Amino acid sequence: MPPALRFAPELLLRAQGSGLGMKAAIFDVDGVLTDGRLYIGEQGETVKAFSTLDGHGLKLLQQGGIAPLVITGRDSPAVRRRVADLGLVHAVYGVHDKLAAAQSLLAALGLDWPDVAAMGDDWPDLPLLRCAGFACAPANAHAEVRARAHHVTAQGGGHGAAREFCDLLLMASGRYAALLAGQLQTLDGA
Repeated sequence: MPPALRFAPELLLRAQGSGLGMKAAIFDVDGVLTDGRLYIGEQGETVKAFSTLDGHGLKLLQQGGIAPLVITGRDSPAVRRRVADLGLVHAVYGVHDKLAAAQSLLAALGLDWPDVAAMGDDWPDLPLLRCAGFACAPANAHAEVRARAHHVTAQGGGHGAAREFCDLLLMASGRYAALLAGQLQTLDGA
C-alpha cells in the first residue's frame, strides 16, 4: 500500500535541495518544537510542552540520514532534556546570533547551505531561512516569516508542524516510503 501522505510535486522538488535530498535540517525550539508559550513556576523554572509527533519525526529524520540540528535563542533544562531524550547530537543553546551558530555547526559537519533546510517562526530565524536551501514555517509563525518560507505547515508549532516538515524532507529525499514500510513490519510483528 503506498503512503497516504502527499505533497505537491513542485514542493517536493524544492525540498530536494541540490541533490538527493537535504543533508541536515535546522529547528528552532520555541514556536517550532513548542507552541511558543513559556510556563514559569514560582521558583523560576520553565516548563514547555513538546509534541510526540514532532519527536518521532526528528528520530525518523536521523534514521533517514538527515541530521536534525537544534539552534535556539533560549537555554533551559527542559529543552536540554528533550534534545537528550531524542538522542539529538547537534544542538546550540542560548545563542543571540543564530546564523553564526549555524555556520559554525555546518562547517564542523562539512555541509553547505543548499543542502540544509530550516524551520523557524520569528524574526531571529529569518537569517537561517534566507540562507537555507529550503525554508519552512509553522502555521502560527509571524507573518514576515511565513512570507519568506518555501512552505508553511498546516499545523502550528508544538502541534505537529515539525513532523510535517520532517515528513516532507523524507518524502523529497525518497526515504519516506521505506521508513514507513519498516514501521509497518515492526508494528505488525513481521
